[in-house]
Amino acid sequence: MTTRRKFLQTAAIAGPATMAAPAILHAQEPIRWRFQTYAGAALAEHVTKPVIDHINANANGELEIELYFADQIVPTGELFQALQRGTIDGVHSDDDSMASPTPLRQLGGYFPFATKSILDVPVLFNQYGLADIWREEYRKVGAEWLSAAGQDPCNFNTTREITSVGDLDGLRLYTFPTAGRFLSQFGVVPVNIPYEDAEVAVQTGELDGMSWSGITEDYAVGWADVTDYFLTNNISGAWIGSFFVNQQRWADLPEHLKSVVMAGIEAGHNYRNQWYWGGEARLRANGDKLELRSVPAEEWRQLEEAAVEFWAEIAEEGEVQSRVIDIFRQYNDVINAAGEPYTFG
Repeated sequence: MTTRRKFLQTAAIAGPATMAAPAILHAQEPIRWRFQTYAGAALAEHVTKPVIDHINANANGELEIELYFADQIVPTGELFQALQRGTIDGVHSDDDSMASPTPLRQLGGYFPFATKSILDVPVLFNQYGLADIWREEYRKVGAEWLSAAGQDPCNFNTTREITSVGDLDGLRLYTFPTAGRFLSQFGVVPVNIPYEDAEVAVQTGELDGMSWSGITEDYAVGWADVTDYFLTNNISGAWIGSFFVNQQRWADLPEHLKSVVMAGIEAGHNYRNQWYWGGEARLRANGDKLELRSVPAEEWRQLEEAAVEFWAEIAEEGEVQSRVIDIFRQYNDVINAAGEPYTFG
């Protein structure tokens, strides 16, 4: 029978040995990602950095993303390979520029005449099914496609005046691979150089200009300082670009941090919508560096008709291409039937 004295003696002897040591709390190291954008520093300030800043500010120190600009870690054309290898963890780019190893490569970026305005892109992805196709195709090659959004139209800023379709003949332009392929039938000579070299290439005469962006980017990145004219006609109403993450890195990310990443991306989409939409109007109306020029709509229709044939060629290249082209056709049928303002180009 245990007496009170024995119990106290036992407790006195055993207590110090069995008492739990106080827990020492160590702050968990944050998850760190390296993220590269297709955009140079001046442009990334508006198209990518707001996303990264939002994520870093709201991840409570659990996720820290370091942003790199065009070609800083790898050339833009090698972005996707680097993402697959894990050299970088995330990418903001269009499929065309980053040489996507999927059938979607030619269908991102500025696919000729597929869109008329910036809001066409989220509608195509979220209401017409492009998101499912993009997600499915990238999972096959080790990447998680997260989201796409529109940006600016693809106009022309040049040192030579363009007032007719014939003026395109012989123009040496910095442009997207698929846009260059399309424009070459009108005599355009696409020139493939690193993004950051384009401005100097115009100054040295290697380029006559760019068919890469709208007027907002021309002013933001300095291209308006080295070219003289801006053609209001475009070959695409909005850039189709996406955010991607290495598949394993995304799988390893806790669910609450995935929500933070997606919220940051959506916040960035919202910012770009107003930055581009407002910038295109303001700089056309009040910009003092580029003189506006236009080709008559009935003459520019030559390019629109050529795009119909171009779409048919691409659709014949594979089942995925055909599915996407069918969606572009469906959507364009709808907006053409709806009329203005959906048909403003």
